[in-house]
Amino acid sequence: MISGSQLKNAIISGSNNIAKYKKQVNELNIFPVPDGDTGSNMSMTIGAAAEEMDSLSDSASVGEVAKKAASSMLRGARGNSGVILSLLFRGISQGLDGKETIGAEDMVRSLELGVDAAYKAVMKPTEGTILTVARVAAEQARKLLDAAGEDAEPDPVQLWEAICAGAGEALEDTPNLLPVLKKAGVVDAGGQGLCLIFEGMLSVFRDDTVIESGLTKEEKEAETAEFFRNVAAEFDSEINFTYCTEFIVGRDPDIPKDPLELRLFLETIGDCVVVVDDEEIIKVHVHTENPGDALQMALQYGQLLTVKIENMKEQHRKAAEENDAAKAAAAQAQPKEEKLAPQEPVEELGFISVAAGEGLKGLFQELGCSVVVSGGQTMNPSTEDILEAALATPAKKVFVLPNNKNIILAAEQAISMVTDREIIVVPTRTIPQGLSAMLAFDPDSDAETNQEAMMAAIENVDTGLVTFAARDSEFGGHTIRRGDILGLTNGKLEYIEKNPVAACVKVARSFVTKRTSFITLVYGEGITEEQAEEARRTLLGKLHSDVEITLVNGGQPVYYFIISVE
Repeated sequence: MISGSQLKNAIISGSNNIAKYKKQVNELNIFPVPDGDTGSNMSMTIGAAAEEMDSLSDSASVGEVAKKAASSMLRGARGNSGVILSLLFRGISQGLDGKETIGAEDMVRSLELGVDAAYKAVMKPTEGTILTVARVAAEQARKLLDAAGEDAEPDPVQLWEAICAGAGEALEDTPNLLPVLKKAGVVDAGGQGLCLIFEGMLSVFRDDTVIESGLTKEEKEAETAEFFRNVAAEFDSEINFTYCTEFIVGRDPDIPKDPLELRLFLETIGDCVVVVDDEEIIKVHVHTENPGDALQMALQYGQLLTVKIENMKEQHRKAAEENDAAKAAAAQAQPKEEKLAPQEPVEELGFISVAAGEGLKGLFQELGCSVVVSGGQTMNPSTEDILEAALATPAKKVFVLPNNKNIILAAEQAISMVTDREIIVVPTRTIPQGLSAMLAFDPDSDAETNQEAMMAAIENVDTGLVTFAARDSEFGGHTIRRGDILGLTNGKLEYIEKNPVAACVKVARSFVTKRTSFITLVYGEGITEEQAEEARRTLLGKLHSDVEITLVNGGQPVYYFIISVE
């Protein structure tokens, strides 16, 4: 029999084992939009359970341990792989409900419940993924149990060994089930992560040894801070819908609606639908063109506790390996700034902006922003960060410029969190839009008039970006090689070059019309003043004489050039 104490330690050991090898799991990702975060997703999901294990006594039953683990994993689940993992453990929890210890039949039945829940939660289950690995593992254990018969029931440890063996065999077979894996010469990332977790648990069941993660507390905190989600379809090789939408609904006990109805609705507006629930919450993942419709329907079940929306078609992973990763790694390792002190709202209007790079921060401050929150692509600040900045702005009405599509929603969550001032979010999606909004501000006008002027200004600016490819990929009909220079126009990949100056010139020229008056080239890390001047000089030679071109040393990471055309 396996005790509650052993199960508790097994979950910790499984968590440590995948944390130890999550980088290798990340590197197995091969889908069209480079994501590279499956290992991180699964590690942070089971890590949420491992952290809760300390709150349980060694005398806790296996039922109590499993329930605590399943609940914390559901709340902490990240990405499809993390949700599937949480579902497996929820099934285990249901199978162990009320149990003091785990017997052979309990072990097999609980895992089967988890596999069944995982398959039902995914709209289009794909074989050759973590689902297959879990299913085959459960089937192998069932075969061993049935073959033994009632009189010679195997030890639970033997069954878990069979589970690990079955999972390993299924993992090796994943390339035969998914051609895209075979083409890339890798096994499924989610399946590999599950095998690592199962093996970590086996170490406790068999040898009473908790595998160590090899990470200090500080390293774990830094790892968590580094994590950001790039979304790619882990169960589809094509992206059919733009927005990956995830949210948690706190269930209203007075509303008896079946979450199945929510899932059926989501399947009519998108794909990759995952809906899981327990007595307190409903956790949802969907790819759709209409995230607002999904959220509106969810409100019929209770209150939204968390919401995250990301644009999959435009988002590119900026965390590369080795030397090419230096810029992104440095950006993610920004030192934590001192906490801002709250200020009394004595002025009428104030402004805060989000930007990365000392040059850009200084520019926004010169334009009137009281506080510039560090952040941007790959470094999305939290709602708490934006709230802190708003409270540190001594104004009755505080305009917030997110300057990134992935930050707008976090900024909007801060609106209802203040009582002594009003937060007004101007939904700027790029740095150029933020700069144009600030330039449109009229100190002699009221807040409403200024808001209208700023909204009009952001509609009249085109944004170009020049960055680098973090890895080889196929995207938007382009074959991209690691290290290629990418030129994006209003978020769409248009140019692949070997030189950032050439990409900058092509992107800027693509926006120019007879009505174009101003072009601003904001150059970042990795671009010298001479290179920036070369881009300006080349453009002047190719454009009509009425266009004014300004250079700004933004110092931003990730992007060689941010281009504003008005």
